Amino acid sequence: MSGGSTAHGISELGRRVKPMDSSARNIRIVIADDHTMFRDGLRRVLETDPHFQIVGEAADGLEAVRRVRELAPDILLLDLSMPRHSGWEALQELERLALRARTVVVAAAMDKDEVVEALRLGARGVVLKESASELLVDGIRAVMAGDYWVGDVGVSELVQAVRRIVSHLGRAAQHRNFGLTEREMEIMAAVVGGYANKDIAQSFCLSERTIKNHLTNIFDKLGVSSRLELALFAVNHQLVTHDFSLGGSATNKASTSAPRR
Repeated sequence: MSGGSTAHGISELGRRVKPMDSSARNIRIVIADDHTMFRDGLRRVLETDPHFQIVGEAADGLEAVRRVRELAPDILLLDLSMPRHSGWEALQELERLALRARTVVVAAAMDKDEVVEALRLGARGVVLKESASELLVDGIRAVMAGDYWVGDVGVSELVQAVRRIVSHLGRAAQHRNFGLTEREMEIMAAVVGGYANKDIAQSFCLSERTIKNHLTNIFDKLGVSSRLELALFAVNHQLVTHDFSLGGSATNKASTSAPRR
């Protein structure tokens, strides 16, 4: 998966990355899809914009990773269903390598869980092939500006993107709490809201050690290992359905990228 991002607020969890300065140069793009006709069609659409430069193509995930490493593009357009080495495997490899290219998934069809997983793996956008010619240019520009692009709209935060997916594609909430206590649900909501352990502890009149112990229990019950995974799990399963506030008392929001508790 293609990589990282940074900013204040909910940080890695939905943080808006620094926009790439595309005003003075072309946006360099690699297209990865196993269908030659689709790649050719995409190239023709994109090359109508003088700021887009197609610098390479790939027919499978392995070749896609190789092209990204060799050519250092700004954008990778990635199909997930490719032979030999799938787009999913390419996403995982790109995430491990932490390369600068921003990945936009271009897929024939994806369900809610697949979209969330692609975003978790580092994709910055998701566009369906049936609407690619109309929406891809806007999607690329949104991603270059530091936003996420989901379907037909840009959003500045990952949690916001996942909430949009859940509301549009998701099934009705099943009202499961996965064994979490009421206090653990409150702490989880605060983490999704981007608050640091210190602020959560002050708000609930608890010690930071107690908050960390609660988070350890939450991580174990939900099978997650980082604040980012916790937030995506909570939103995807509709455990947190609205923005959380600690009554205005907390001002220092935490990064959710690190696996700390």
